[in-house]
Amino acid sequence: MKTAILLGTLTGLLLVAGGFFGIYIGGNPIPYLTFAFIIAMLINFVAYYKSDKIVLSMYRAKEADEKEHPNLYRIVRELTNVAGMPMPKIAIIPKKNPNAFATGRNEDNAVVAVTQGALSLLDEGELRAVISHELAHILNKDMFISTVAAVIAGVIGYLGTIGWWMTFMGGGRNRNNGGLGVIGFVLIIIFIPLAATFIRMAISRDREFGADKRGSEISQSPEMLASALIKLENYAQRSPMKKGNQATASLFIVNPFRATSLMRLLSTHPPTIKRVEKLNELAIDMGRSPVHLPYS
Repeated sequence: MKTAILLGTLTGLLLVAGGFFGIYIGGNPIPYLTFAFIIAMLINFVAYYKSDKIVLSMYRAKEADEKEHPNLYRIVRELTNVAGMPMPKIAIIPKKNPNAFATGRNEDNAVVAVTQGALSLLDEGELRAVISHELAHILNKDMFISTVAAVIAGVIGYLGTIGWWMTFMGGGRNRNNGGLGVIGFVLIIIFIPLAATFIRMAISRDREFGADKRGSEISQSPEMLASALIKLENYAQRSPMKKGNQATASLFIVNPFRATSLMRLLSTHPPTIKRVEKLNELAIDMGRSPVHLPYS
């Protein structure tokens, strides 16, 4: 229910943005509102049926060849057997930035994508824990929700970019139309993108904690996931991903992009130290040794 409300709110924000954009541009919001509604429906339809292909194509991910990556296939096969779920497709992202995500609309067409950097940086125990986290997202049915939220938030953010461009280029014919144009303009460039970010943040933060816990139950190694998160976070801070769509940050196990002080406040992920603390608690409950907390 919470997810349905959040996604419905995102779609509503897109409609509000379209309506006020119409007021700002030409005084009549109906055509723009109608257009925004059509776009919202298309986004939901395309995201449902093509979300995995869209995201994978963004990062030039290719399906992994089992002959080239036998260990990766072995790990995924072992973990899916433990979890009692279908074997997902496995994709390799040709980026040195270590990270991973899962996409697809359900268990039957799921894809687990791992960057080349993650295969190089993580040891087998850490890689198993990361894969288990992504399998947990599949089992928890997080993939479709996160992808749709990311896509709609990205579109709303794009409207904000248009608003900024119009400011500097002097666009818009109805800025003084009873103040409605100004109100709409402010909504477009500030409040709507900000609201979309907060909603996307709420969706992904809850789901990351849930996937950490369920993934640890699959791998039985919460301390290995904690260790992997520390490595991934440290790398992302030193060398963030330069090419990619910020709206997709919530899909990755760790935000791969550079975080300014404002973006840390609006982060799509819980703080890594909080995730490690919870994983350490799980490790102790399982009789395993916790890892050293980062940044302490």
